[in-house]
Amino acid sequence: MRVFTITANASQGVTETDALPTTLPAQGFVWVACARTEFEALLAPIQATLQQLCGTQLVDLHISDLLNSQLPSHYDYTSQYDTLVFRRLATGQAETEADPGAPGAPKKAPARRGGPPVLRRIDTNPVGFAVFDRLLLTVHPADCTVREAYAAKLLNATSLEARANGVKLPPSPADLMLRIVNLLVDGYLALRRELTRQMDHWQSELLKPGSRFSNWSTVLDARLALHQLDEICEDQRAALQDWIDSIETWPDAQTPAMQRERDLLKVRSRDVLEHIERVVHHVRRLEQSAETAVQMHFSAQSNRTNDIMRTLTALTAVFLPLNLITGFFGMNFEFLPVIHSRTGFWWTFGLMLLLVVVVMSVFWRKRYLARTSR
Repeated sequence: MRVFTITANASQGVTETDALPTTLPAQGFVWVACARTEFEALLAPIQATLQQLCGTQLVDLHISDLLNSQLPSHYDYTSQYDTLVFRRLATGQAETEADPGAPGAPKKAPARRGGPPVLRRIDTNPVGFAVFDRLLLTVHPADCTVREAYAAKLLNATSLEARANGVKLPPSPADLMLRIVNLLVDGYLALRRELTRQMDHWQSELLKPGSRFSNWSTVLDARLALHQLDEICEDQRAALQDWIDSIETWPDAQTPAMQRERDLLKVRSRDVLEHIERVVHHVRRLEQSAETAVQMHFSAQSNRTNDIMRTLTALTAVFLPLNLITGFFGMNFEFLPVIHSRTGFWWTFGLMLLLVVVVMSVFWRKRYLARTSR
């Protein structure tokens, strides 16, 4: 567990402890970040701290949501706090969840799908947020890299260099939540480039002339993974849109400073939503590209088969009259024309050769023997 006290005053201080806070700062707020196993084990002390500092506790259904490792992204609220569950990209098998039957005991890592490494990276884990007026509670998977990355960024924001560059601390728990969510979405934005490179490679293999592509199981895994990613992003977009709608129902700000903070919160929320929509748009375009590449591959194979069948049919038509002639003179009759003539063979051979030349010329002019251009 990591507890940060953030004071957005002139000193812009950030202090960190590993114990639950007993009081709120005079200015600023508190961020309590814990793993899902820690949240389950320390649920009673956390509830007591929330009751002491915020005057309320988490309801049972929200506790179940924060502990559920399979819950999709969604948003919910009460009159005193808001909850948001947002699924992030899993970084490895170290981020396993606790077995509900034995608190604190790790369970086996989930089986990963086959295919290229970029497809195995689409596995996700939920991150839960409970946003109070002056306290933010986050529940992460074990060893969450996003939490560690933003915690380091938050501690570095108090340095003299950061102040000189205009780096500001989050003014409220809601703003801090949106900044963390933005980091989560950035992981999906970075994943787009790897997915694009993989799809471009498969398209070049599928459309390569004369190729015999056989890696269909991987392509199917890719389509299923893209569909899963589309569903994940749709849930994220719906949850964040519900959060934006809830901001409109908040009471009016009492001062211009509070109104400006409210406006900045809306702007940041819309920015995160726009990032999610970019991921959704790109994933759907990749799905269409994969489907188009498969259709074009089968179309090319069909054209190649048609070329082969057309050539074979033309050759069969060329030799058909020759078979007729040889079959005619091969009949077992005693008297046949020119069969006893010394020049009969050469006349027959010349006629057959002339038929081949005429038929081949006709087929060539009609392009029956030409290959389809690529």
